[in-house]
Amino acid sequence: MLDKCDICPRNCKVNRIEGEKGYCRCGNNIKVALASIHKFEEPCISGKKGSGTVFFSNCNLRCIYCQNHEISQENVGKEISINRLAEIFIEQQDKNVNNINLVTPTMYAYKIIEAIKIARKNGLKIPIIYNSNGYEKIDTIKALKGYIDVYLPDLKYFSNEISIKYSDAPNYFKIATEAIKEMYNQVGNVEFDKDGIIKKGVIIRHLILPNHIQNTKNILKWIKDNFDNKVLTSVMAQYFPTYKAKEDKLLNKKISYKEYKEIENYMYLIELENGYMQDLGKHEEEYVPKFDLSNV
Repeated sequence: MLDKCDICPRNCKVNRIEGEKGYCRCGNNIKVALASIHKFEEPCISGKKGSGTVFFSNCNLRCIYCQNHEISQENVGKEISINRLAEIFIEQQDKNVNNINLVTPTMYAYKIIEAIKIARKNGLKIPIIYNSNGYEKIDTIKALKGYIDVYLPDLKYFSNEISIKYSDAPNYFKIATEAIKEMYNQVGNVEFDKDGIIKKGVIIRHLILPNHIQNTKNILKWIKDNFDNKVLTSVMAQYFPTYKAKEDKLLNKKISYKEYKEIENYMYLIELENGYMQDLGKHEEEYVPKFDLSNV
């Protein structure tokens, strides 16, 4: 699949096997920046034991406000084999985490499938979460059927204008919503274990951007209209200006309390009940992981 790479909507058609690199800058090998126990995901993911996160390097978006820009845009990470990735999955499970959480996995999806096969033969049993930016190709999502238990996609933008401006992602809304529908078709309604930890289903994440409240309302209305409360919705208030967003006049600040309350009230208005709304904090930057190649 990588000799004419069309794994994502960019359809670069480069030969990654021969070392050619397309938009995402990924070559033939898996690249990982960190494997860690993350306790700051949604409560049904982290619980008390934490989520076994694996942060993959590089990305098929160019978000100017990316909190993980060191790995998504600046190529920090270590190349590893499929067998090593399978070992990491087992090592995470041995730490008694709730799940394996694949962060920005899209560019390595087919290699991840092979690693999951190996890990399952070696005893991997916990749920696997596909933690995605939403800019996905339906064929790639279909290939993941049977390997992913929980889909955790972003739904960032309703407007094509701002998806291009902030992430260089043409047709983001159309592409992401079609992918999310396929994710739901695969795994169905949300299910939890006896401790309230998610076993299967879809959680749609949306990050509130300052000065773009209507964008958030449009996204939430689409979720309500298309899924009602069959999926979980996670509205995130953790935005802080970082990377190139510091230079953007609309994004160079955190969201205000007024903006936060407006979105909270809108969720009640449309009766979007199933999910989470993150508290408005003060020191969000402290929760960004240190991408020091630990456990890779």
